[in-house]
Amino acid sequence: MRFNFKIQPYQTDAVESIVDVFEGECFDDSNTYVFDMGAYYNRLLKTKDVEAYSNHPLTLEDDQLLDNIKRIQRSSDISISKDLDNTLGKCSLDIEMETGTGKTYVYIKTMFELNKRYGWSKFIVVVPSIAIREGVRKTFEITQNHFMEHYQKKARFFVYDSSNLQMLDDFSRRSGINVMIINSQAFASSLKEGGTSKESRIIYSVRDEFQSRRPIDVIAANNPIIILDEPQKLSGKATQDALKKNFNALFSMNFSATHKVNHNLIYSLDALDAYNQKLVKKIEVKGIETKNLAGTSCYIYLDDIVLDSKLPPRIRIEMEISYSNGVRRDTRILSQGDNLYIESRNLETYRDVFVTHIDPNQNYVEFSNGLKLSPGEVNGDTSEENLRRIQIRETILSHFEKENQLFKKGIKCLSLFFIDQVDNYRQYDESGNPILGPFGKMFEEEYSRILNERGQFFEPEYIEYVKSIPIESTHRGYFSIDKKTKRNIDSPIKGKSEYSDDVDAYDLILKDKERLLSFEEPTRFIFSHSALSEGWDNPNVFQICALKHSDSSIRKRQEVGRGLRLCVNSNGERMDLEECGNLIHDINKLTVIASEGYDSFVKDLQKEISEDLRERPTKIDKDLLSGMRVTIEGEGKVISGEVANKIYHQLIRLGYIDDSDMPTEDCRKAIESGIAFFDSTSELAAYNDAAMELVRIVVEGGTLEGMIDDGKKTRIKENRLNDNFNRKEFQALWHEINHKYTYRVEYDSQELIRKSIKSINDSLFVSRLSYIITSGNQDEQLNENDLKKGKAFEKKKQETKELVSSGSSVKYDLVGEIATGSTITRNTAVEILKGIEQKKFDMFRQNPEEFITKVCKLIKDAKATMIVDHITYNRIDETYDSSIFTESKTSCDPMKAFEGTKHILDYVFTDGLAEDSVERRFAESLDKAEEVAVYAKLPKGFKIPTPVGNYSPDWAIAFDDSHGIKHIFFIAETKGSMDSMQLKPIEKAKIHCAEKIYNVPGSNVRYHHVDTYENLLKLIKDMD
Repeated sequence: MRFNFKIQPYQTDAVESIVDVFEGECFDDSNTYVFDMGAYYNRLLKTKDVEAYSNHPLTLEDDQLLDNIKRIQRSSDISISKDLDNTLGKCSLDIEMETGTGKTYVYIKTMFELNKRYGWSKFIVVVPSIAIREGVRKTFEITQNHFMEHYQKKARFFVYDSSNLQMLDDFSRRSGINVMIINSQAFASSLKEGGTSKESRIIYSVRDEFQSRRPIDVIAANNPIIILDEPQKLSGKATQDALKKNFNALFSMNFSATHKVNHNLIYSLDALDAYNQKLVKKIEVKGIETKNLAGTSCYIYLDDIVLDSKLPPRIRIEMEISYSNGVRRDTRILSQGDNLYIESRNLETYRDVFVTHIDPNQNYVEFSNGLKLSPGEVNGDTSEENLRRIQIRETILSHFEKENQLFKKGIKCLSLFFIDQVDNYRQYDESGNPILGPFGKMFEEEYSRILNERGQFFEPEYIEYVKSIPIESTHRGYFSIDKKTKRNIDSPIKGKSEYSDDVDAYDLILKDKERLLSFEEPTRFIFSHSALSEGWDNPNVFQICALKHSDSSIRKRQEVGRGLRLCVNSNGERMDLEECGNLIHDINKLTVIASEGYDSFVKDLQKEISEDLRERPTKIDKDLLSGMRVTIEGEGKVISGEVANKIYHQLIRLGYIDDSDMPTEDCRKAIESGIAFFDSTSELAAYNDAAMELVRIVVEGGTLEGMIDDGKKTRIKENRLNDNFNRKEFQALWHEINHKYTYRVEYDSQELIRKSIKSINDSLFVSRLSYIITSGNQDEQLNENDLKKGKAFEKKKQETKELVSSGSSVKYDLVGEIATGSTITRNTAVEILKGIEQKKFDMFRQNPEEFITKVCKLIKDAKATMIVDHITYNRIDETYDSSIFTESKTSCDPMKAFEGTKHILDYVFTDGLAEDSVERRFAESLDKAEEVAVYAKLPKGFKIPTPVGNYSPDWAIAFDDSHGIKHIFFIAETKGSMDSMQLKPIEKAKIHCAEKIYNVPGSNVRYHHVDTYENLLKLIKDMD
């Protein structure tokens, strides 16, 4: 199987940000120099005129480079650099990209673009470890054909090897793109000129085997562009000093998700950006927390709270049970009131222990001995062995659930275990034959048990595939191999590093990368040494489990990074937003099975992620928009304060900003749907993309909330249509309401003009622009302390004055603004403006933006009130299918679920809990009411079209006709109040449109908005 790479817009943006730094530089791919072949070849060839290629020098001045950098930063909402950073070469550029988003791909593509635009061809990639080096080499290999297709050329690349220095000659003499990859372990000590290590002697000394030349001189002659991969791990003084002194860099680029030393940042895609843009997997954590309640020694592991619409909530626990051959731990499913002493077959440790309370909403279970557990928590004897077994079990459970979901989509599912001792997984008998270690045995035991217990609940095609794989073939270890004994060994670690430099071990992992993604390869569970947890990943790793003590948050993030990349299907196609749509994070979810509690793990992980997030704006105000650089018709422009003011007020008119300058729910929906802020005819249309991007940043915010899920939280896995759906009462109701409609509106423009003029004359008020003057004096005597504290001046007075202006320099198309903002014709807008009182019209000069905003709102409100009288609906042949009730997500939070007995689905999902939700109270009342036969919470897909937006009612209710209720079918909308005066005009209009459909003579259905079930009954009695 081969990966199918495609052009990703965010990767292209990153490349363009780099390439545009050098805008104005000339193209030159013919920069040659006389290459020193060495004394031997010079005598043999009797000439020194051997040609080689180097990068041509940068001709741009420092101020030109800095101007380019600032322009890129402004257009990307990045903090502006004050100075040009020339730490390494003429400039040092930072590119921030989250793990799993393809930074290696980006810098390879950057090489091709720099070569295409400017002719530069010599690059050196510096990496901090052999692990990353091997990963980089692998990416060069698998992207060769992809880049060949797009650029009609290949990049020649090689890994620096001090025992094969002749490759440096090829690197220098060849034209075209040439890349040297070198790791710090291979030459870090070499960078200390005069050092005593073997590598140092080689790279800095005149070598006989290298024709009496110094390798470093050959490298430096190329004037290479230096790319530092993970620069935070290359920041040591010896490394940095030697790079600056010896490599003669043209300029440098730093690629990392976690920069520690800052240079000129030109592109930023941090963890929050990557998650919000759906470029990486969502993270789910299963924490395992030990609890030992004083006075209780009984072993209980709470695996899950089991929800079933046919039964009360139950729990799945592991406990000790007495068998004829001894005591062993086993799984039981228990209900409230069950006696653990009986279940254990009379083990004394469980005497008088009962299940007293199961709460799926709050996600906990209580026992009679005072013990309180949440899923993932364990009480009693929790030795190292017990914890590892639980982790292995949870990993297998998550694997089966995920694999069952993805199998039909052609996506292979992998799980990854990290261990710190190979003999925990693989051992050898006296004859040298490999046998299973403790973790290997646990895995096979738990795998067999779970498959036998739960296999019946999986899809038939999937379970057939699983059972076709022998258990010994479905897991495999990737470890270092002793070259003499050929046995797996712990990966060797040198110095203070956390990671191994075993090239063969990485080669084995990376060589099998594509093969592991094929269903023909039986391996689905991978065991690897923790020292091999850097520099490689596999996109189809969906579970990661570290069977060792967690030692630092950095290791947490590093290990999580092995599975963050979006998965691929069996054809090598990336399952990204384009392929998956809204289901992207249902498909791409990485589950981490931690060796500690959920709260502890997530706190440490979020802390590290948040430390590396860039600052983000929190409000949509004029300052956010002003000064933003945008491209309009190919020309770069800066948004002026006046234009920013117009954009700001237009967003208010659209209802996208509230009184606190925070984005509204309508704004969030517009961003999610990609709805343009400004009509194509608006003078602001050119600013649409820039405004939407800035608002998106505020909408998504800087919070990590929602980025990580609790994998042990109780969830409703499926919400099915039940027998209530097939009841004759609901089928009759559904037959009445499942039709779709079109509408037509015909109203008199003169009526709208009259109502609008009256509303404006009665209600319009525009505040005058004002400014505040604050005056004060410098203190008579100054001291250093007052200056530091900002107390050197005393405020004397403050005065607010009205701003008197001859008018704004911004030219307004007042008629056009009113027509667009109110969705009326220009002629109608002219008539309204001509008809309003002069004093009202003069308010335009006082504050143009506020005038336009408020006039548009008043006209729209007037129009909304007219719709009711002039709209007609026509029923069409198309109907809604019953699938709209079940097409939403199936895994839901039980906190928002109400298990109804009369509802057509097993669970009713409302917008809150019973104590604070109108919907929840209404649902509970419907379920208890004797008059109600069956009801449904209508899904969002059930829509009534209206001129002011689609409208989805809340409830469909069928009453029992034996109770004498006149209208047995009812459509209801729950609101917090029955008082229509508290509803906004547009809400009123939508409700009246629904009444136009249902509350008509001959209809068997009635519609109204209600706040309680009691008021609903009163309404029915009063209706005709």
